[in-house]
This record gives sequence, C-alpha cells and structure tokens, in this order.
Amino acid sequence: MSIIVTVDLSRWHAGGAEADAVAVEVDEGLQRAGFILVTGHGVDPDLAAAVRAASREFFAEPDAVKQRYGVPVGGHGWIGPGAEANAYAEGTETPPDLKESYSLGAETATGDPDVDRIWFAPNVWPAEVPSLQQLVAEYTAAMRKVSDDLLALFAHALGLPANPWAALADRPTWTMNINHYPPVSVVGEPEPGQFRIGPHTDFGTVTVLDREPGAGGLQVYSDAEGWADAPYDPAALTVNIGDLLEYWSGRRWPSGRHRVLPPQPHAPEEDLVSLIYFYEANHDALVTPLEPPVGRVSGLEPVTTSAFIKERLDAITVG
Repeated sequence: MSIIVTVDLSRWHAGGAEADAVAVEVDEGLQRAGFILVTGHGVDPDLAAAVRAASREFFAEPDAVKQRYGVPVGGHGWIGPGAEANAYAEGTETPPDLKESYSLGAETATGDPDVDRIWFAPNVWPAEVPSLQQLVAEYTAAMRKVSDDLLALFAHALGLPANPWAALADRPTWTMNINHYPPVSVVGEPEPGQFRIGPHTDFGTVTVLDREPGAGGLQVYSDAEGWADAPYDPAALTVNIGDLLEYWSGRRWPSGRHRVLPPQPHAPEEDLVSLIYFYEANHDALVTPLEPPVGRVSGLEPVTTSAFIKERLDAITVG
C-alpha cells in the first residue's frame, strides 16, 4: 500500500460523517509524507490537456524565439535550462535542473510598486501561441478553487472551528510553472547528481500538480520508505503541502519532499510536461503556527508570507 492516500473531494463536499472520515484520512496521510492524491476535484481533464498541448507548441520553438520571453527565476516568462537548481533550497549543491519552464503568476496588483514588482508582476504571453493565455486563465482559476477547497479541508482535518485561510488567502499570491522535461537528445547525458528537479520542498501552502507519468518521473520522500515513485492516477491531481503550511501546522505535517528523476537509460527519449500550481496566501498575511496539541512544536513565531517565501526563492537561483 502506498504511503500516499487518495482523497475524494466530492465525499468531503457531501458533508456529515463522510466529510469527517475524509478529514481523518487527510490528517493521517499528510503526517506520513506531506502528499495526497485528490480525485473528485471537478477540473475538466480536457482543459489540462489543452494547456499541455499549447505549451508544447511554445517549447518546440527555437531558443532564439523563447529567449524573447526569458526571465530569471521568480519572473514571469520563460526560464531556460541551467537557471535553477532546486536542491540548493536544502543546502545541497547540484548541477542545474534538466528542465525549462514557462512561469506565470497572480496579477492582482496592490498599487505598491515594491510589492507588485515581486509578487504581482504582469504575465508575458508568447505571440507564437495565442491560445495559451486564455487556457492558462481558465486553468489557474480552476486550480485556485481546488486550492481554496483543500485549505478549508485541511482546517477541518485539524479540527479548527473556522478556516483561517478564508481570510489569509482572499487575494493570494500564486505561481504556475509549466515544466518541460526534454529527452537526453536535447539536454545531454545527466551529470552525477543531476535531476530534472533536484530534491526539495515547495515553499507555500499547497502545490497542485497535473503530471504525465514517466520513467524519469516524480519521487516522494518519507521517513518510512525513503525515496519512492509517486503513485499515478490519471483521474487524480497530485497535491503536496509546502513549507508555509508545515510551519502553520506546528510541524504536524511535513512539507512534501520530492524530486524528479533525470531521463532514465531505458527511456532516454522520454519527453514530459507537468502543470504545477504553487498556491501561497496574501503577500502580507500573518501566519500564526498552531500550538500543541494540534501542532507538534510550541513557541513558533508568526511569519509574514512574503518574507517567508522570498527567502526560499532566493536560495534556489543559480548564480
């Protein structure tokens, strides 16, 4: 049996004893590895397929075209190969990750230029793929709804009388990365210790992933099993909690540690695209950790979302 439990959101929405049973499953599952699979989420699979197809059109463009949209890590646009090494967030020096990304984010500007420059910068859309903007707008709206549902479910799972995230994430920051993991013929043979994405945890509240299964795919770490291939269900979204939610839970739930393997020798031409929605909270939200007996650790100081996440983003930038 996998350490990663599958949770049916429609059972939780049904309310009553069903919802309470789901809440218990979530609490137990997140304590194991910070990961769950989520079905009953209501997201149209055709929408994800359309986003993936449009993004593949962009990634097939020559580098000279993609470079017009090039940005550093944390920016909105194309993040080319060699820019990012996620394992740096753990203090591990590794070669750069074997991927390219198209990165987008929230555009709900506050009017404060210093805040908006970092957290609400305008998105950039490739003229070569005119369908991408509308598809991503629909997809990220669906992902935000799923993320808000999950945070409400997590508050229920911890027995809280109300969901604090309803106020803490009513004008949230978020990022969507469309990650392309090219084959060996494009990226070359992986160096020792090189991954498509190195071992790391995410930084925010929840990450909602629509993935393609592969030999060089997602692995999840748990104390019980070490590194293991993440289970795949085409009807499910893969969800992990980030550092901010681990902190809020008083470290009851570990931030989901994961990595994406490099292209494997028996499948060198594998070519995958993942749709990853990183949810956070309001940039100025003050997040107060839960004390025992719900939390595991007492005396953790409240943190502001933006400072908490920015510190981690800076750590993974190569150079």
